[in-house]
Amino acid sequence: MRSLEWESGKMESQAGSHGNGSCITADMEQGSIESYRYYLSRRTLFQMLSDRGYNVPHSELTRSLSDFRASFGQNPDPSRLRICLPLISSPSKKEISHGTSKMSSLMRGWVVGCGGASGNNPKILVVFCGTDEIRKAVIRVIFQQINREGLHRLILVLQSKMNSHARKVVDEYPIKVEFFQITELLINITKHVSVPKHEILSAQEKRKLVNKYKLEDKQFPIMQKDDAIARYYGLEKGQVVKITYKGGMTDSLVTYRCVS
Repeated sequence: MRSLEWESGKMESQAGSHGNGSCITADMEQGSIESYRYYLSRRTLFQMLSDRGYNVPHSELTRSLSDFRASFGQNPDPSRLRICLPLISSPSKKEISHGTSKMSSLMRGWVVGCGGASGNNPKILVVFCGTDEIRKAVIRVIFQQINREGLHRLILVLQSKMNSHARKVVDEYPIKVEFFQITELLINITKHVSVPKHEILSAQEKRKLVNKYKLEDKQFPIMQKDDAIARYYGLEKGQVVKITYKGGMTDSLVTYRCVS
């Protein structure tokens, strides 16, 4: 099982290889580590949501560290970092390679918000929690502040542990809730050169595959639901992922894994 946090630590030294790494390092030295962590984690979240099919503004995918600090300061208020976006397509309809999806030009010029042009599209909300321990009262306050209308998923970005009482409140919440430690989001695992191309099969594509090879879910190689890639794409039990490996002794090798 791959851990996002483990992979993040393993690949942190390679962060500079993506984009203007030297510029980012220089900017980090001129500002607070806290703002740098928030910048990296929020950037990864926007990339993740884009790959999941949410309508991410192009300006957020290209925002620089200096622009982020100009907007949120050297010590950002976590409550101002919230993200709320509508779903416009399914990741099963896109080819995903190293975390880059072929998104429509429709996303250019959109603002981060849940109203307006999104219409009846389901939405996802990302909430950054503070550094204090996540207790039941904290979770209840977060839930009370959320407008659940049209919301189908919630992501909580944690910077500390969540106690069992808070976890119980989350488990009883009527909307799917995902958790990521902020340290898991400092690096986008899908952008690493060792990560092969992943394609999320639609329900129809899965049926064709199953019928062609007379397979059952239990006969597929397994991808654990808490695998780093499965968590990145928000995959559910029973979904099938096509993985294409290139290089080595063969031009390409295709395998399928079913989320368990």
